[in-house]
Amino acid sequence: MIQKAIDTIKRADYLLITAGAGMGVDSGLPDFRGAEGFWRAYPVAKMLGLRFEELANPRWFFENPRLAWAFYGHRLHLYRDTRPHEGFYKLLEIAKSKKDYFVFTSNVDGQFQKAGFDERKIEEVHGSIHYLQCSQPCNERIWSADNAKVEIDMQRFLAKEPLPHCPDCGAVARPNILMFGDFGWISKRQKRQREHFESFLNRAKNLVVIEFGAGTAVPTVRMMSEFVARRFNAPLIRVNPREPEGADIELAMGAKEAIEQIAKVLKGS
Repeated sequence: MIQKAIDTIKRADYLLITAGAGMGVDSGLPDFRGAEGFWRAYPVAKMLGLRFEELANPRWFFENPRLAWAFYGHRLHLYRDTRPHEGFYKLLEIAKSKKDYFVFTSNVDGQFQKAGFDERKIEEVHGSIHYLQCSQPCNERIWSADNAKVEIDMQRFLAKEPLPHCPDCGAVARPNILMFGDFGWISKRQKRQREHFESFLNRAKNLVVIEFGAGTAVPTVRMMSEFVARRFNAPLIRVNPREPEGADIELAMGAKEAIEQIAKVLKGS
């Protein structure tokens, strides 16, 4: 099956990469798979009886902003400090060998940009932790989180003051991420990215879609992969160690392993 994937990629002129949380697992990032997986990463959340979808909710920026920023501040520093695994760099080499490429991801970690993928060729459909917005929100402003530093009392799992704040109204800031039950997310950055994505699709001929680590619990990425594959009559390669079903080519393995095997053969051909 891996050889079929290699042959399919080799024949294509355009490459669409779609990626979920499983893409970052080989970098040491948690994928929050199920409540137990989330609680292993955040044992305090288990003590509080909060699942990922309950903690990843904008309500905490109003009800308990120090708890909200303990969670998102820890993730912000984790993603800043994490180096993308080698698969990212090998995948970029493959992408650059094509006429053009694009990345569609539900990940908010910025790992594709850190590995050198062109910012203009990425849609982060759920936003990015590396940008902030007002929690109210008082306006449509989005700004870089580069200067945000969040100290956390890990024993109590509470962020220390001062918390990031809105430069316009002084309210608590929040990541520019689409959370669960979120009616305050400012989506203008993602909408610009979608325009770039649609422009790519309008140009793409002889396209292949390769999906990494996208599960069924939040099926945003899988749905986009399948939609594009149908619309453009493009083959879909699905790389997923647990849920590879439903694609033209199903690879039941992790992202890094699959990319390394594919890249090795392509480089030698």
